Amino acid sequence: MFGINTPELVLIIVVALLVIGPTRLPGYVEKLKNLIREVRRMASGARETIKEEAGLDIDDIDWKKLDPRQYDPRRIIREALLDDDDVNAFNSLKAAPGAAIASMMGKDSDGKPAESTPAAPAVERLAEGQRAPFDLEAT
Repeated sequence: MFGINTPELVLIIVVALLVIGPTRLPGYVEKLKNLIREVRRMASGARETIKEEAGLDIDDIDWKKLDPRQYDPRRIIREALLDDDDVNAFNSLKAAPGAAIASMMGKDSDGKPAESTPAAPAVERLAEGQRAPFDLEAT
C-alpha cells in the first residue's frame, strides 16, 4: 500500500493502541470511520464531476490503452525526429535491408546504377600531405 508490509502495519497498530490507550480508543475509531466516509464521499463526488464536465464515465475508459508501459520510447523519438519520408525509408530498410541500401546508394535492386537517381555531389579530396584549412573563428 504505502511500502508497508503486514508485520510493520501490525507493529504500527500495536504502538498506536499503546500510545492512545483504551480510554481514548473509541473516539479515535469514530474519527477514523468519519474520515473514511468523507474520503469515499469526495471520491464519488469527483467521479460525478468528471462525468458531468467531460461526459465520460470512468468505468467506460479503456485504462489498458492509456498504460504508459505500452509505449516504446525509441519509436516515439524516432517518429518525432524523422519526417514521414524518413520513417518510410527506415521501415523499408527494416523490411528489406539490401534493396533499401541499394536505393539509397543510387542503385536498383540488382546492383546496377539507377537511371532516375541524381548523381552524388563530388567530394573534393586533398592532395597527399596537404593539411586541411583551419578556421580560427570557428573554434
